[in-house]
Amino acid sequence: MGALPVYRWRLAPEGYATRRQLRAVGLRPGGQDVAATLERPRRRRGPLVAYLYRVDRAKPVRPMTPARRAALAKANAARRTCPECRRDAGYVIPPSLGMCTTCAFPDNAVPAGRPPLGTCA
Repeated sequence: MGALPVYRWRLAPEGYATRRQLRAVGLRPGGQDVAATLERPRRRRGPLVAYLYRVDRAKPVRPMTPARRAALAKANAARRTCPECRRDAGYVIPPSLGMCTTCAFPDNAVPAGRPPLGTCA
């Protein structure tokens, strides 16, 4: 098998697209291999590389089913739940902390009934 064609930034021919470009028009690669690469040169580091897929071989995006939607909601809720206090933090728990900021930094927690600094009460 030969090497992939390499195109410079903004010089790829029609009929090729990145994953994001395919998704923007409601398509997906659909199991096809990378057809070409796109390189954007940089001064002090190696070039940025993007993989290109053929648009004519792309398939439509699969529709979101109720079961997939429920599974995605459950997974996102698990990412927001603190393992220490078991509350929904309202944001994705940072992997570096492994818990919500209230549990990770208890000294900075605002006591109940008192507004945080910088707000009017």
